[in-house]
Amino acid sequence: MISPARELLNFIDTSPSPWHAVASAEARLLAQGFTRLAEDERWQLEAGGRYYTVRGGASLIAFVQGSQPISQAGFRMVGAHTDSPGLRLKPKAALTGNGLARLAVEVYGGPILATFTDRDLSLAGRVILRGAAGQKTRLIRFERSLLRLPNLAIHMNREVNEQGLKLNKQTELPLILGMLGEGLDAQANLHKLLADAAQAEAADLLSFEMAVYDVQKGCLWGANEEFIADSQLDNLASCHAALSALIAMEQPAACCVAAFFDHEEVGSESATGAGGSFITDVLNRICFHAKLDEEDRRCAMARSFFISADMAHAYQPNFPGAYEPEHKVMINGGPVIKSNVNQRYTTNAETAARFMGLCEKAGVPYQEYAHRTDLGCGSTIGPMLAAQLGVAGVDVGSPLWAMHSARESAGVLDHGYMIAALVAAFDS
Repeated sequence: MISPARELLNFIDTSPSPWHAVASAEARLLAQGFTRLAEDERWQLEAGGRYYTVRGGASLIAFVQGSQPISQAGFRMVGAHTDSPGLRLKPKAALTGNGLARLAVEVYGGPILATFTDRDLSLAGRVILRGAAGQKTRLIRFERSLLRLPNLAIHMNREVNEQGLKLNKQTELPLILGMLGEGLDAQANLHKLLADAAQAEAADLLSFEMAVYDVQKGCLWGANEEFIADSQLDNLASCHAALSALIAMEQPAACCVAAFFDHEEVGSESATGAGGSFITDVLNRICFHAKLDEEDRRCAMARSFFISADMAHAYQPNFPGAYEPEHKVMINGGPVIKSNVNQRYTTNAETAARFMGLCEKAGVPYQEYAHRTDLGCGSTIGPMLAAQLGVAGVDVGSPLWAMHSARESAGVLDHGYMIAALVAAFDS
């Protein structure tokens, strides 16, 4: 039997971009008997049915119909996000000079830029092609090392170990692609490279969205392989945990929903982000097919529960001053309940206690986290969805080291703990 941690590594390794993450989730859902619904077509929902729908290629919502009326049982929802901080290609990315072809990038979200230097980088994403019947989309990825961001030698940056590596986002982030021969058009070469990967003609390439990713596969590490190392653990680990828990549901009482959104790392305000209409559109269509009137729908939402699943900051003993002294979250210590009085997280006393009860039901430990008061606190999709839906919610996550690094670390036990807790949540 493959452990949940190894399944997670496989999931991330097949998901080098948000579009690939959705494709990986979709493949698993189809293998488990889920039916795809198109947003631009009328839905036909059956009792006990298992369904999913995709918006924009990078956001997906899956659900399992409950055995009890929705107006009585409500929804059990888990939300996570498919995007991770990093680098993305600009539309006209090719740069030339000094005999080299380089690619211009934009910074997506808040990555630790220094961690992208001296790594085996490549490209993954989607291309839009011209076709006889209209535009078509194809996912592509280069599995080999294609790009690099070489560091400056210490002889030319003597203070790097004292001052840290600081990179100018405009001038010092372009990635080296290769040598450029005389008379070659770097932009045309890039288009041909992308078109060849899509098995298409360069003339048919209309546009693209490309994420830069590290080709090194994930692994287990530590004296007893008790840790996980991989890219995008924030937040594909939460996506995988929610997906695994939803698939495990056979005949739940409440309608169970797993929602995976793009653009969390840049604010969620998009058609495919949690700040858009995707989740309300899906829930309203489910309520419509259940023949709920407005009064019943409001009753259903009042009886619902939402879990925002996003990774949590694990205590790193080399940097004790970065943490609130009584809120040291430990790797392999169980799911973390995240609280913030300024509503950066949606947790309150009641919802925290409810999640504690779910962990106890699942037989897994849990931890509580609050950020240092003198440090800015990050946020999640939790507060915006709780406000948008009017649903009781809690923010939780598995402990993580080096959040937003090109290579993050988490705990093997924690991933299994989170799946078990989310199974208990869906089954509550």
